Amino acid sequence: MRIERDTYIDKLIERMWNGSVKVITGLRRSGKSFIVFELFKDYLLSNGTKEEDIIEVQLDDIVNASLRHPIRLYEHIRSRCGEEGRKYVLIDEIQMVPMVKNPYDGEGGELTFYDTLNGLTKLGRLDIYVTGSNSRMLSTDILTEFRGRGDEIRVHPLSFSEYYSAVGGDRMMAFQTYQRYGGMPHILSIASDESKEKYLRDLFTETYIKDIRERHRIDRIDVMEGTIDVLCSSIGSLTNPTNIANAISEKVSDNTVKTYIGHLIDSFLFSETKRYDVKGRNYLKYPVKYYCEDIGLRNARLGFRQIEATHIMENILYNELVNRGFNVDVGMVTADEKDASGKIVRKRKEVDFVVNKGNMYVYIQSAFSIPDEEKMAQEKTPLDRIRGSFPKVIIRMDTFGRWYDDDGILHINLLDFLLDKDSI
Repeated sequence: MRIERDTYIDKLIERMWNGSVKVITGLRRSGKSFIVFELFKDYLLSNGTKEEDIIEVQLDDIVNASLRHPIRLYEHIRSRCGEEGRKYVLIDEIQMVPMVKNPYDGEGGELTFYDTLNGLTKLGRLDIYVTGSNSRMLSTDILTEFRGRGDEIRVHPLSFSEYYSAVGGDRMMAFQTYQRYGGMPHILSIASDESKEKYLRDLFTETYIKDIRERHRIDRIDVMEGTIDVLCSSIGSLTNPTNIANAISEKVSDNTVKTYIGHLIDSFLFSETKRYDVKGRNYLKYPVKYYCEDIGLRNARLGFRQIEATHIMENILYNELVNRGFNVDVGMVTADEKDASGKIVRKRKEVDFVVNKGNMYVYIQSAFSIPDEEKMAQEKTPLDRIRGSFPKVIIRMDTFGRWYDDDGILHINLLDFLLDKDSI
């Protein structure tokens, strides 16, 4: 099934010939290769690029096994690009090129695929795009090894709007399926629920956990898996490594759990969101919130037993905001209130999301339903405490369209929000 992922194609087009290696990263099986080798290549061909000016190397193909070497890969591409004329270079699964000893270095130096790519950029007439598995192509590696010549483009699983563009039909029925099985692209090609569940479970155990274990040489795989289970169970809830370590019921240090969480974040399985003091304009270290990159993977990890609409909605909203390029924090506001005895006490309230692009801020509450005035007051109180003219939004399932209340707060239906990229 072909899904047009225009957001990523637009990003690739914007970065064409910018002098950097475009590194397409993200969760395994999230569609990186399809975006580059199908959608982007089609764009190039439809805009006048000749087939012979596109050099493709798919390193996971056995035909190209001999090119899984820094020098041989460099020589292969160098031989195909000739002595003049601009070329596009598309390389898939670049992590399959291992580190080798440099035969020209008498001191025992080593060569990696970073050397290959840095060497190709020096030719000055190649526009280079590479994809790599999440466990081998981390942001920290890109910034370090490309010496300022790496331009990362992060690919996420399908957003609901991308998913719905492929399945169509009744949007509520589509969302019910999406909130259960998520947006991993291959899910759309699987017919039965049983097969979808197996596919997602196998991704976690046979791909992601194995990748992390091999890269970081994890000794306590039981603690790693316990950490994953706790993070999946507590999406959208404030927590910290100490609480997670205690929940695992193992004699394990906070630092071990913190290290494992770092591996999971670097591998794009989870995201960490810090609390932001709206009034003080500073970040609070702990506790924080964690969200899963794909809600279907989260559900599968928990055996599809914890399908809580409120937490799932919050996770989907978080992913949507990140997909749209917002920086996302958990907002905290404080104010003095009278308690039952009339004593003035300082209370802290939470705003689900404080999002920003540049100097623009938006304050968002995620509310699956607001059945009465008490619940309405609960959702609006944190927003009422925020001074300034930036937009305040309550996203909810139990309303129609979009409308403003008497306090200027925008109420918008969840599906309307998800299907309209300009909804805020």
